[in-house]
Amino acid sequence: MSKIDAVSRGFIDRAPDPARYGGQTADPDESAGIVLSFVAPASRVLDVGCGIGSVSELLVKHKSVELIGLEPDADRAAMARQLNLNVINDFFTESVVRDLGMFDVVLFGDVLEHLVDPVAFMDLAKTVLKPGGVVIFSVPNVAHWTVRLSLLRGRFNYHAAGIMDATHLRWFTLKVCRDFCRRAGYEVLHHKVSAGSMMIEYQSTRPWRWMWMFPRERMVRRFARWWPTLFGLQHIIVARPKQC
Repeated sequence: MSKIDAVSRGFIDRAPDPARYGGQTADPDESAGIVLSFVAPASRVLDVGCGIGSVSELLVKHKSVELIGLEPDADRAAMARQLNLNVINDFFTESVVRDLGMFDVVLFGDVLEHLVDPVAFMDLAKTVLKPGGVVIFSVPNVAHWTVRLSLLRGRFNYHAAGIMDATHLRWFTLKVCRDFCRRAGYEVLHHKVSAGSMMIEYQSTRPWRWMWMFPRERMVRRFARWWPTLFGLQHIIVARPKQC
């Protein structure tokens, strides 16, 4: 088990799969596709905590970005490099980014929820953003209906992946996201939620499991648009440093 995933010990029965968040697609209703919609073609992007490179690969393929990935886990970094991505196996620190130049986008894709001090990452991002540059981050929505229902039943069970991933240290709602950005010295420019139409709960719980897959997916996507704070799986935020 990697040092990063080791924080799950005692909360789940087996080590989480280090590649559990691979397989991202450009689906416009899901997290990676939404991130793509926020990134201008040919941008210079720093993908912090790029994992196995699933989102990074999409950015290079669909947006022709100049991308540098940072991934502290050696195994994940190696998998990302197999996709011909420029990935540095190291942490997001001042000494590491000092010689990387400036970026149009700093991306924290499902990263901030794993940190003890996520504001430190937002502060460091300011030092490598070009004028007009933005931070894009995605975080799981702890106010999702599945978590609310579990709490009503008196349950707060950790899992190997998803909103209740046992490696998560921070929890976000839309209000928390907005307040977090404000306190970190950022202004929120855009916000969207991912639908999460392939969540296991939609295949295993009533009444969802009784529906045909395609009508069910369409309904889930509509619900995420209509009630984003209840049905959105992740919050995806674009934020810009406030001007002094």
